[in-house]
Amino acid sequence: MPAAVHPALVTEKNSLLIQSREHKDGWGIAAYGAEPLPLVAHGVGPAHSDPDFERVSSRVSSHTVVAHIRLASVGAVELRNSHPFHHGRWTFGHNGTVRDFAKHRPAVEALISPSFRAHIQGTTDSERCFYLFLTRLAARHPLEHSVPVESVARAVAETMSLVAAITDQPGMEGPRSAMNFLVTNGEVMVASRRNRTLFVSTGPTTRNTVTELPAVGTQVQRLIVASESLCGGPYWATVEEEDVIAVDARLVFHRWRVHELAGGDLFPPVNPGAPRNAA
Repeated sequence: MPAAVHPALVTEKNSLLIQSREHKDGWGIAAYGAEPLPLVAHGVGPAHSDPDFERVSSRVSSHTVVAHIRLASVGAVELRNSHPFHHGRWTFGHNGTVRDFAKHRPAVEALISPSFRAHIQGTTDSERCFYLFLTRLAARHPLEHSVPVESVARAVAETMSLVAAITDQPGMEGPRSAMNFLVTNGEVMVASRRNRTLFVSTGPTTRNTVTELPAVGTQVQRLIVASESLCGGPYWATVEEEDVIAVDARLVFHRWRVHELAGGDLFPPVNPGAPRNAA
């Protein structure tokens, strides 16, 4: 059922509007309604000083929404680098940074199908991770059709593992590549945690203890995923490092470990020619 998202974006104690005082380098909102393709709006400035952010968020009532505020680490502050990125039915946001991306960019791009590579418009590590994800997913399923949630989760985990294999060398100093990804086609939603915090809420609770993640197989009424809890209530559960969580089209909750999904030989090129379903 469509729901208003204005509180989470604007009025909660730690809403995206508040967080944008630090994450000031652009914003984006993608909303899925009756049409198969999402409605997407972007801004290049801080959300807290951009009236379009509150105007758009106040009008959004949707069954699936992706909202992002950017703190630039790779790529200039430009509209083409604002998240979420979208391709056909698919929308993608990233919180994190690919380690030493300027050095590793050619190797990451080499894993992207040429037809998807042609759609890259900006200069961020995030957009390239998105098209690598689509490359992995399109090798198994037509992207314009319904896709099993586990296949989406597997493509997310493979993207993480392939990028980490390039950027995170044994014995290196400094932080690993951080890859909190969130991806949806409006039917399923998948999120990952790596080297950043990630929280999940299914709504308020009367309990005084911190909420645990839903049990696998539980049908939830709603699912909110955020890199920071949006308010001070006790109903935000922590997603574990190297976890992938998801809901399917029936809002049934799923959870995997990255290594469970990304096993096998990842490194030969997947479908190096034109994907069956590139838009």
